[in-house]
Amino acid sequence: MPSRTLPPPPPPVHLRTWPDRQTLLTDRGMALEELRRRHLGVSRLLLLWLCGLGGVTGWALLIQPLRYIDDKDASVFLLGPVLVILGLAVLAPAVIGVALGIRRDRRIRRLTDAWLTLDRHPTSDARLRSPGLSLLWLLSSLAVCTLGLWMSFTATAHAEPGHDTYADVVLGMGVGLILWLTGLLGATKAAGHYRWALRKLTPTAGLTTPARR
Repeated sequence: MPSRTLPPPPPPVHLRTWPDRQTLLTDRGMALEELRRRHLGVSRLLLLWLCGLGGVTGWALLIQPLRYIDDKDASVFLLGPVLVILGLAVLAPAVIGVALGIRRDRRIRRLTDAWLTLDRHPTSDARLRSPGLSLLWLLSSLAVCTLGLWMSFTATAHAEPGHDTYADVVLGMGVGLILWLTGLLGATKAAGHYRWALRKLTPTAGLTTPARR
């Protein structure tokens, strides 16, 4: 299976050709495991952080011309437009990456629900809860949120006239906001997975009757 290709949805009822239930459960388990890995894998967490780092780098480049203005440096007319273009070139892919990641997560959730409705297999489905990965997402994201809030408050509370310029304050608040949003996205994803697991994977969850083949 190509690394960027998600498992396909289960075939319609009239096209299902599994010879027996065990074969169906095998294909179902492989698809669900792959979807779980694509949704909560460590690589997805690192990708989110990479987008956050790109956002921080892009913001720092965009703010740099303000330093030249504060310093009354004439080179702002030469370097300013270049830095703005570079900042947007770094910031835009980070924003697009986050948007595409959210869209991909929604597709993964729809595919997971579709495969789950084929049958029930509590033993293998229990792995979909992924408590360890969910906790990793939650704790690391909360740490990033905390760092972002600390940087935002520090940028404003400790600003000293004559020492911290307007650019310093804007840079600190912007970086803090980007980190906070990055952590919030990760924590929201972890909480959403926990709610989904409670709704879909509990013994009393309202799964449909196994599909007739």
